[in-house]
Amino acid sequence: MASASYLRAAQRSAFLANPWFASLTRAQRDALLGAAEVLHLRRGEMLFRQGDPVGAAGSGFYGLAAGLLKASTLRGDGREAILAVLEPGNWFGEITLIDGEPRTHDATALSAVDVLVVPPAAFIQLMRDAAFANAMARLLAGRVRVLYGLAEDNTLRDLRARVARRLLTLARGDATQSPRARPRVTLPQEALAMMLGVTRQTLSLQLNALAGEGVIRLGYRRVDILDAEALAQRAR
Repeated sequence: MASASYLRAAQRSAFLANPWFASLTRAQRDALLGAAEVLHLRRGEMLFRQGDPVGAAGSGFYGLAAGLLKASTLRGDGREAILAVLEPGNWFGEITLIDGEPRTHDATALSAVDVLVVPPAAFIQLMRDAAFANAMARLLAGRVRVLYGLAEDNTLRDLRARVARRLLTLARGDATQSPRARPRVTLPQEALAMMLGVTRQTLSLQLNALAGEGVIRLGYRRVDILDAEALAQRAR
């Protein structure tokens, strides 16, 4: 692994575009980047597996510098459920380092990936600083809010609303949750179906219905959001 000091300007910009990382002080950002090394993954390689212990090779707190990663798990019937698609700028993997329990899911490269790895010992040292620990608490709080939202979706909302809400979430960067939404979600429909726990055919019916209403436009491996306000209404 190489030092994070070799990050390209575009990669540094991706981290600064992440609301959580940008909220850190300059000293906190420098300490985090200074403790990290860069790991390169090819498409299809796994960063870690569900059940990996905290001391597994390459374990750490991770920052995605380039490429895409999926967080996923296998259901009891062998089907894959995608929990999130991670984009450049995201930091993740802190739960195992905090509670010492095994990894909760798989993390797999969807493309060539550059990922920063902050080793467990360095992460523990950073957590001794109260200001950094408070920042990690904010990161975890954001994750809990997302999880509550997903639980609410599965319990209270019909499939049309769940599809609309997931598109809006993806437009804000899924795990990133940027304040500004993008007009295009670039993702295969099969991956979106895996996120929602439905078949590709079932999802297609819902997407075509939204497209027929003029709310979205479907393309190859993408969904264009034509009317964000109307999509938000469907999400309610």
